[in-house]
Amino acid sequence: MNTRARLGWTVAVVAVLAAGAWWWQGRGGSGEGTPGGKGANAARSQAVTVFTVRQQDMPVQAEAAGTVVPLNTVEVRPQVSTTVRSVAIQEGQFVRQGELLFTLDDRSDQANLEKARATLLRDQATLADLERQWRRNQELLAQNFVSQGALDSVQAQRDAQLALVASDKAAVRAAEVSLGYNTVRAPLSGRAGAIAVHPGSLVSPTGEALVTISQIDPIGVSFTLPEAQLPALLGEGPAQRQALPVTVLRKAADGRMAEPLTGQLSFLDNTVDSTSGTIKLKARLSNPAQALWPGQYVTVRLTLRTLKDVAVLPQAALIIKGEAREVYVVGADQKATLRPVTVLNNDGALAAVSGLKPGEQVVMEGKENLRPGGSVHVMPATPAAPAASAPSGAGAGA
Repeated sequence: MNTRARLGWTVAVVAVLAAGAWWWQGRGGSGEGTPGGKGANAARSQAVTVFTVRQQDMPVQAEAAGTVVPLNTVEVRPQVSTTVRSVAIQEGQFVRQGELLFTLDDRSDQANLEKARATLLRDQATLADLERQWRRNQELLAQNFVSQGALDSVQAQRDAQLALVASDKAAVRAAEVSLGYNTVRAPLSGRAGAIAVHPGSLVSPTGEALVTISQIDPIGVSFTLPEAQLPALLGEGPAQRQALPVTVLRKAADGRMAEPLTGQLSFLDNTVDSTSGTIKLKARLSNPAQALWPGQYVTVRLTLRTLKDVAVLPQAALIIKGEAREVYVVGADQKATLRPVTVLNNDGALAAVSGLKPGEQVVMEGKENLRPGGSVHVMPATPAAPAASAPSGAGAGA
């Protein structure tokens, strides 16, 4: 076979192969044997997962690191200089208000009380004698047996003795108070710290504290917020400010997050720290199980306000373009429309936005290659896709 014949056969084979490829492409894209069938339309649409916009309330929260502090801490000191007779508590013990803590040597004060009582009895006896003399002189004056001057003299002695008896009674009460200082009782309910003295120790009002008691139920949490949050904190007045709810998060012994504790804002400082630009706050929480301990570090979430009936969607659905936020909305015609939205607040994996209506479907996965007006077909969401089952409560207020 000459060269021209071989070239002709080659051209024929190439033509047959090209025609077969065109025929196979037309069948393979649709499975129905026609290039323009439904399969071709599906190939041109983008596979996406969607989320149906919900309507719900969303709290606007500010988060900060906090330190657990006792609401009250008292250093228990003696009010007299004496020695310790006995210690009635143990270190770390929980004590109730009025419970006995220490007894001190009261022998000197007991003697002073007995002396004051004896003086009172003596002066009361003298007063009783002057009372009798005064009444007798009144009778004698009526019979003209004594002069008015004699009666006035006895009456002056009687009045002076009345004042002396009143002074003696005050001295008795003072001695009783001094004697009471030798019994030291808890000024508040709380947990006792380290005991600094033992029986026989010499103590004085200016010396070392006997023990420190910290109130831990209820307990406080101290934290700071940026001064930019001050308008939201001030709200409409002190009544609203005191009612702001606080949630405290902490780790359990196994390292996991423990059950949150709730309380209320109880203190807002009257000045902003000019060096840090922050303002000090304190929350008050019930702590019956002693889950919070003074000095412990916790996370504080302060609810500034609550957005009512807002459109909520996962933050993963948002398309970020500088300061702008957009989402793809899937219409009834299965086409995606790019729509701008305004983020009102974010709360963990969720965001509250304006510009959407509850019930609308927004694209979650597959938006990277999507174009406005493009056709889509909705795929089942992967188990990890919709991080939107419930608010996590971890967002900062917007």
